[in-house]
Amino acid sequence: MNILLAEDDLQLGELIGFMLKKKAGYRVDWVMEGEDAYDYAVSSHYDVLILDWMMPNGDGVSVCRRLRSQGYSGAVLMLTAKDAVENRIEGLDAGADDYLIKPFEIDELLARIRALSRRNYAPILEEQLSVHDMVLNRTSQTVDQGGKEVQLSPREFQLLDLLIQNKGQVLTREVILDRIWGFDADVSTKTIDATVKLLRKKLYIIGKPDLLQSIRGVGYKFES
Repeated sequence: MNILLAEDDLQLGELIGFMLKKKAGYRVDWVMEGEDAYDYAVSSHYDVLILDWMMPNGDGVSVCRRLRSQGYSGAVLMLTAKDAVENRIEGLDAGADDYLIKPFEIDELLARIRALSRRNYAPILEEQLSVHDMVLNRTSQTVDQGGKEVQLSPREFQLLDLLIQNKGQVLTREVILDRIWGFDADVSTKTIDATVKLLRKKLYIIGKPDLLQSIRGVGYKFES
């Protein structure tokens, strides 16, 4: 299960992230600001968003309301120390699916996440994604153009899928590393460069190597 945790308290964020990964085996992306939470939510698939009410650069309620106004349909769990009834109503009216008051037990947080995930909010990604006369097949993890098909490795597929979903946008190496390998993975950004090199060779086979562009000193983007 993929979880986005938005919590600006360093100690609490580290604890929640650790427990979600080690105790439940979830993949967790952790951000500390509201604007980052919004950016991550719209550019990647998450089974559950965990939003702290009070954060810099956009509180959890504002982020949730903004996402819902743009049609976001994923599950949202709000964390807050505000326990007044009017605060709960405000959070739920903003689009939160559940509400957990601090302090809380990790086991209760895990139970609420399981309950939210069972409701299956997330949209199903299309099996095939067509762009620039080529087809990315999410089932077989292949890319096809004009009858020429190449098999991608899992990392190559994840990288290409991520870049296509964010076509036209520059993704930094740090963001790519976080989304595909995980922020605590013991790999360097050179691993990304090596994966891009291998992916370009396969795109060359189908005549599409130029779609994957390097942005010097920053990262990569897929041509829109």
